[in-house]
Amino acid sequence: MKQTNSPYRYLNGLRDGVPIGLGYLSVSFGFGITAVGQGLHILEALLISMTNLTSAGQVAGVTVMVAGGTVAMIVAEMILTQLIINLRYSLMGITLTQRLDSNCTTRHRLLMSFGMTDEIFALAASKPYPVGPSYFYGLMTAPYIGWAGGTLLGALAGQILPMSVRLALGIAIYAMFVAIVLPPMRRERGVLMVVAIAAGLSCLIRYLPFLQFISDGFSIIVCAIIASLVMAWLKPIEEKEGIGDDT
Repeated sequence: MKQTNSPYRYLNGLRDGVPIGLGYLSVSFGFGITAVGQGLHILEALLISMTNLTSAGQVAGVTVMVAGGTVAMIVAEMILTQLIINLRYSLMGITLTQRLDSNCTTRHRLLMSFGMTDEIFALAASKPYPVGPSYFYGLMTAPYIGWAGGTLLGALAGQILPMSVRLALGIAIYAMFVAIVLPPMRRERGVLMVVAIAAGLSCLIRYLPFLQFISDGFSIIVCAIIASLVMAWLKPIEEKEGIGDDT
């Protein structure tokens, strides 16, 4: 389902990406405050957002960085944490490949992968016609500016606002994660159990003395993997009948 001349252009993508960019502006404002509050310099927080477009990955990455430890340990934690949190983007990329026109060469796909987020993927994949690199670059523009700009504003505000206000605004990004998880938790009992197991394990690692050797970075990794494996064993997703049937 590919065609050479996509009906979508850069300006179409730019227009479609503006609502996403405005949403990212408010969320990344909280990230900027959180990053500076944990000891990062304003420019360091901005650089993180300019080279990454992953809210959960950035928050987890900052947690790993400020936790301290040897360089080798920090690098290992960072790699594993980002791999686990952002693995879904590879699946999105594979899916979106079927929606791209023939102008999307390997070079374009590498550049487009930088701007792959949940919202950008959903918009691009929802188009009735294949999309080309011009449209996708337009779609990436406003979210990128909103994410980096919001981080900068939040980091600057973190240097000016009173501590009580910074603490209040700093939880905004965590509130976003809660808002993302709550709907599927209400619909799927399995998701609720995964969250409960992960939260329980996190508390055990945090408060049990003999588990204090586990760093914050590896705590995220351990909780995510164990909770997922337990629920995959207790409540595997059954394959629906008819899928893959040639008859």
